[in-house]
Amino acid sequence: MNANIPIRTPWQNFPPAILHAEESRVKKHPHYQDAKAGDADAAFTLVKETTSNQAVAELKELIHGRQAILVSAHAFEKDGVNAIPEAFADELGRRLDIPTDGNVVQINVVGHTGANGFARMARQAIFDGAIIKGANYVLVDDFIGQGGTLANMKGFIETAGGTVIGATVLTGKPYSAILTPTQEQLAELRAKHGKDFEDWWRNKFSHGFDCLTQSEARYLTRTEDVNTIRNRLAAEE
Repeated sequence: MNANIPIRTPWQNFPPAILHAEESRVKKHPHYQDAKAGDADAAFTLVKETTSNQAVAELKELIHGRQAILVSAHAFEKDGVNAIPEAFADELGRRLDIPTDGNVVQINVVGHTGANGFARMARQAIFDGAIIKGANYVLVDDFIGQGGTLANMKGFIETAGGTVIGATVLTGKPYSAILTPTQEQLAELRAKHGKDFEDWWRNKFSHGFDCLTQSEARYLTRTEDVNTIRNRLAAEE
């Protein structure tokens, strides 16, 4: 399956992503830059030293006896293929005694590291790979910014017949881990920018506001007007 466009599905009370370590602990780790640039040994050292036992216990509770597969995002960075997500999934698989799936790959380069919110929304991750229909998946990534990459990976897997039951990331902002926007947030966004803008958004990105992450919805609501949003997105493309 290769849609060549970002795919999203509604959140339906999706649980918050489970975080393992504070951002400074991960990004200031001596092996972080090498791991981000594709050094597998550096990545394994990094994840072994920053994976949280408490977070692993939360993951175990989330899965709660269901058969599940850990699937990681394979993303291209400016210096190479980020080795952290796969190493992280392997470490979690070892601790939880569940399988990992390396077949799902990101097929475009988005350059999200250090990017602003408009860049993250303008350049969305697109995925390809074989999905087991009816299987339960847990998404694994190294960092959560606005949550768009997880949203798109979830959409790809669910459109292909899998079920995504949760997500976990090595680090990120705690508020970004809350992926599902509230009805109040969506109502505020729609009231501020109008139905025509949501129709424009759906035409451009193939999904409505109900498929935004909470951080994305907040970012758009805080932007002054529709023209600013459109211009900023166009500039970042």
